[in-house]
Amino acid sequence: MSKSDIQAAFEQGKGIFRLAPNWVPRSFCVPGRRIKLHPDDYYALGGNRGGIDERWFSSTTPADNGPLTGEFEGLSFCVFEDKGQTKQFLLRDAVDELKGALIGERLWKQFGKWPMFSKFFDNKGPLPHHIHHRDEHAAKVGAMGKPEAYYFPPQLNNHGGDFPYTFFGLQPGVTREQVKEALMNFTHGDNKITDLSTAYRLVPGTGWDVPPGVLHAPGSLCTYEPQMASDVFAMYQSLVNDAIIGEELLWKNTPQDKVGDYDYLLDVIDWEVNVDPLFAEHRFMAPKPVRPVEEMRELGYEEKWVVYKSGAFSAKELTVFPGSTVTITDSAAYGMYVVQGHGTFGTWDIETPALIRFGQLTYDEYFVSEDAAKAGVRITNPSKSDPIVILKHFGAGNPDLKL
Repeated sequence: MSKSDIQAAFEQGKGIFRLAPNWVPRSFCVPGRRIKLHPDDYYALGGNRGGIDERWFSSTTPADNGPLTGEFEGLSFCVFEDKGQTKQFLLRDAVDELKGALIGERLWKQFGKWPMFSKFFDNKGPLPHHIHHRDEHAAKVGAMGKPEAYYFPPQLNNHGGDFPYTFFGLQPGVTREQVKEALMNFTHGDNKITDLSTAYRLVPGTGWDVPPGVLHAPGSLCTYEPQMASDVFAMYQSLVNDAIIGEELLWKNTPQDKVGDYDYLLDVIDWEVNVDPLFAEHRFMAPKPVRPVEEMRELGYEEKWVVYKSGAFSAKELTVFPGSTVTITDSAAYGMYVVQGHGTFGTWDIETPALIRFGQLTYDEYFVSEDAAKAGVRITNPSKSDPIVILKHFGAGNPDLKL
């Protein structure tokens, strides 16, 4: 894709790019089948790749799925209509070309790239107790640390799956020796590390903040997950739902000279946060209105912060009421996904399909440049009954978020 095509697409959308669905499989997961993919397509990449249980949003970060990972797996593409032809180019290339004109000078100068992405992960059962590395440990394998956060959209959680509870952290008083023993038993069946943790029931319409270095075993709700632009992790649990986790995942993103060193795995853990006796109070997130609720409702919309405890990213849920037209301003660039309804968004039509074939293009995902966000996006909901609901994910240091 030429520079002129990227510029033409940018101008055509008035600073807003349309994005293509970005499906990602995980070999160690069973899909929960709530992300609108056609039932025949959850294994579209082949049974050896595992089921498609994730859709990534606004991603310039490649997925790290081992040696069979596709060339563009995890990377978002922009969609451009030109003289009757449909063209696509990587969002990553658009960021490299447009720089601060797309993501804002502040983020471009700080990171030199779009520093986050979001995703749905949608699993029938729970994931293993695992950890994402902090910057100091991720840097040893040439990566960034990975804070993340969860929000559970009610529209995609008509059922809770097999285990709608998440284990977070470690119980207060758990020692390094207890965790080390569990890790050393990794190849002996169930290493029982969740015996040392606490499970919390997951509630649609709420969320959790998960800093790097915190052990967590996500439960089986369909989850919207803003996160830093990194895919580092290590699995610390060896058996989940009778499925064995390969030992190579215990040592994933461990420097070669530290493989086999269980004390290194213990150092990856942020002990203070994991054993916090007020973990739920400090990490749970109930939605917070961005402005007084009655003031917003009089204008025809309601907007809430749903992810707001990390400086690395943030997220909002915007609802535009039936029959309303509103102009929404933000101080930073963002990616967005339409989780309910149809209408117009700037110059674009928006709609959320009930069913999507693998490879099908949609009108449910966009990326909004900083200038377009600051100028305000005009949104019209022509429905007489159905609200438009949009999830919006922002990069680090959102000026509108007062932590």
